[in-house]
Amino acid sequence: MPIATVTSKGQITIPAEVRDALNIRTGTRVQFLPKSDGTWDFIPLTASVMDLAGFIKWDGPPVTLEEMDAAIAEGAAETML
Repeated sequence: MPIATVTSKGQITIPAEVRDALNIRTGTRVQFLPKSDGTWDFIPLTASVMDLAGFIKWDGPPVTLEEMDAAIAEGAAETML
């Protein structure tokens, strides 16, 4: 079983076999979630931005790129005032 030691700065080096198993690479963000039994889950946030496709539903009519550009320009102009 892999073991890591906490440094004086609160840092640990995740053992290579754990990094490999969890697909943790340089820059991977991790989340620590408390559990009701007092332990914690360690969850690497390795999902792709493409996993968000379809996350926000739009029930309105289709919008053209020109309409999107106009709405963005209008919003930007409002923030400049």
